[in-house]
Amino acid sequence: MHGLHLTADLTGCDPALPAMTEPGVLRAACLDAVEVVGLRAVGELFHRFAPRPGTAHAPGVTGVVLLAESHAAVHTWPELGAVTLDVYVCNLGADHSAQAEALLAQLLALFAAAEVRLNRLQRGQPAAMALR
Repeated sequence: MHGLHLTADLTGCDPALPAMTEPGVLRAACLDAVEVVGLRAVGELFHRFAPRPGTAHAPGVTGVVLLAESHAAVHTWPELGAVTLDVYVCNLGADHSAQAEALLAQLLALFAAAEVRLNRLQRGQPAAMALR
């Protein structure tokens, strides 16, 4: 088994963006992005956290879209102006790497962060090279 795992740590995001605090907005944006890039959503869950005492910002959201190809996850911290993104695709039977890159780009555009730190990890090894 092999795949591509992309992560992004975003800072300097506007806490007033609806996707930072509204599960329905974040859900719609994520599902639209998955469809646009040609991946297949097979399940999803979006959760808004309870307000933290003493903070002026609305609470953050965690969202996960299960993909036939693996998953995408988003975690927002409006009180910090921060977001983390996680896109993983398995490449068994077809290479979905370009779609993963496109999905991450779609999600990055949603938050217009001042600073983005990206990581790219090749997971496992191609099936032809796997030890059995």
